[in-house]
Amino acid sequence: MGTIECDNWSQDCDDGEKCVAWDQSGDGAWDSLKCVPVTGSGIHGDTCTAPNGGTSGEDDCSLGHMCWNLDAETGEGTCVELCTGSQEAPNCGPPDTTCVIVNDGVLNLCLPGCDPLVQDCQGNNEICVPDPMGDGFVCVLDASGDMHPSGTPCEFANQCNGGNICLNLDFYPHPDCQGSLGCCGPLCEFPGGQCPGEPAGLTCESWYEEGMAPPGYEDVGICIVAQ
Repeated sequence: MGTIECDNWSQDCDDGEKCVAWDQSGDGAWDSLKCVPVTGSGIHGDTCTAPNGGTSGEDDCSLGHMCWNLDAETGEGTCVELCTGSQEAPNCGPPDTTCVIVNDGVLNLCLPGCDPLVQDCQGNNEICVPDPMGDGFVCVLDASGDMHPSGTPCEFANQCNGGNICLNLDFYPHPDCQGSLGCCGPLCEFPGGQCPGEPAGLTCESWYEEGMAPPGYEDVGICIVAQ
């Protein structure tokens, strides 16, 4: 965690400024909060730019919004609304979005839901992963580089190729992942979906406990060694 100069929930900066997440350490990840001038009027869904880079915190979105998922070639992203309320009781105004709180609370974004079996995220370089704060799935930045198929080591939820989830080795004990924190394992269509032959003993199990799947996610399964 870096420096926290303001509250991204209450937006307590001076008039004409907004509280934004930015990368203070320079490692490419949002780790701090600071106040910056509001220089644009973009709202949720509008195209935006961030002249100093996507992790600088400086963009042309309005108060309570952030320029998300910048395209490396065009330099354009999309304004997304920040969650309101609090970490304990977050709210999102835009329809079909879920509050995603990550990076130790520095990021609190209203992101769209998605179908993990279809991988139907519409943004630039996005992937559909489990919502860390809820029961569904959300679109986040794809950190896989298309280099993490099933059976490769992983540490983060968005590190595996689309259609895979970073799993505990107890559930996906692939030999190439031994000694790692996690292993990329494939999703499947439940019930009856096909799973790889290695590691041995994989079956397509529901992602959710029986009767607990949210509407629309009843067919989401994961290839694991049943416990």
